[in-house]
Order: sequence, then C-alpha cells, then structure tokens
Amino acid sequence: MFQNIPTVTKNLLLINLLAFVATLILEQQGIYLEVLGGLHFFASPYFHFYQFVTYLFLHGSFTHLFFNMFALWMFGCVIERVWGSKKYLFYYLACGIGAGLCQELVQFLTGSISLTIGASGAVYAILLAFGLTFPDERMFIFPLPIPIKAKWFVMGYVAIELFSAVNMPGDGVAHMAHLGGMLFGFLIIRYWQRHPYKQFDINAGRDFLNNIFKKKSDPFEHQKRQQQQQRQGRPETDMEYNERKQKRQAEVDRILDKIRMSGYDSLTKAEKKFLFDASNDK
Repeated sequence: MFQNIPTVTKNLLLINLLAFVATLILEQQGIYLEVLGGLHFFASPYFHFYQFVTYLFLHGSFTHLFFNMFALWMFGCVIERVWGSKKYLFYYLACGIGAGLCQELVQFLTGSISLTIGASGAVYAILLAFGLTFPDERMFIFPLPIPIKAKWFVMGYVAIELFSAVNMPGDGVAHMAHLGGMLFGFLIIRYWQRHPYKQFDINAGRDFLNNIFKKKSDPFEHQKRQQQQQRQGRPETDMEYNERKQKRQAEVDRILDKIRMSGYDSLTKAEKKFLFDASNDK
C-alpha cells in the first residue's frame, strides 16, 4: 500500500515519522528538538525564522502525530494526484507557514505565549482543498451513522475550531493556527481559480475541436480496440503500447484539469469511470 502513495505525501509522512523518532532518541541525550525547531514567539530569544518550517514536522505525542499523519494520508494522496506534486508541495508549505504567521499574530494580540509544533495547520489546509475540490463527495465520519458531504465536513471543522478558539483558549491546542492554515489555503485556491495555469490544459485544442463538430469522443474507444485485438490473439506492439499509455495519460490530465477548474461534479459519468479505472491501472 505504501508504494502507491504519491511522492510528496509519502516523503512528508516519512519526515514526520523520522522527526518524531529523533525527538525521542535525542531527548535521552538532553537535546530537545521541540525547543530547537518548534515555533517560538517572535520576541523570544529562542525564535528563528527557520522555525516557520521546522515546527511543521515536530509533534508532542504519538497521538498528535498519528491523527495528523492519518489525515495527511487520507486527503493528501487525493489532492496530490489532482494537482501534481510541485503544486501540492507549495500549497502544503505555504499554508503551514501561513498557519504559523497567524499563530504569531494571535499571540501578539492576546499576550498568550506558547511554543507551537505540529503539522495541523497544513493538514487542515489539505482538508479544505479536498472539500473545495470534491464538495459533494460523501464521507463516513465516526460516530455519525450516515455519510456526510465533504463540504459539510469541512464547515463543521471550521465551526468547531472557531468555537474552541473562543471558548477554550488555554487548552494547549493552536486553534488559530488551524484556522490560519485553512485561511491561507482558501486564499491560494481562490487565486489559482482566478489565474488558471494554462500550461496544464494540454487538451484545450481537442476540446475546442470537439465543441466545433459537436462530437463527444469516447475515452474508452482505444481501450476497447486494444481489448478486441487481444481477444483476437494478436500481441500488442511496443509502439501501440506507448501510444495507448500516452493517450490514456493525456485524457487523465484533461479530466484532472477539469476537476481543478470546475470541481468533481462537473465530470460526466464516462469521465468519472475513466478516472477510476486509470487510478487502478498498474
């Protein structure tokens, strides 16, 4: 299963796990990574700018680590496949840094100073991205007896964090960092929606021609021909194999770009099935 996790998400999981193990080992030697890499208040003599990044990979307990990494695996794998690794990594780090900035601002305004560690701000931003990309995707959330749509799940988390930030400011949880990560995530996604990356739309010409001739191509046409050839006993040549893979990847890229621009619900049934089949193609 681990080999099927996208590259960035896999490495983020590994780095967080190794950082937690290193924290436990070095603590026995009197070296405290939480103090060195955790995010201190900017007026503290222990504050360093690199802590806006390093605090994202440190956790105070196994429970803290487990729930953050479980959410990162659950939602990050999906978002990385939709956006691509570079865009996904930029989003993760930018939102994590943004969460830290929001936490610093709140500490400055309230005077409540504490050390901040954990990937929660970036993870909450990934959760937001999932809710905005797949708003009507139904999710089973314990202990609810029925599935709920992703958009309501995200809104519920926002409401809980707001309530906790106002009513439980001293509970040891950086609620404003969570909300800050989601805020930065929302702003980044809105910017991307208003300034789409044209280089990702590699099938724009094909869509333009299809609209002119009012003809909708069947994404399974080539695959059906290939299956028919195999049933007839003729082996697939290397050229045919490479051509099929290139066309399949081009169609996947077009569908993912459509999701990015208009959401998952904009896909036709054929496109949803094609994307599902492609995700299971080894």
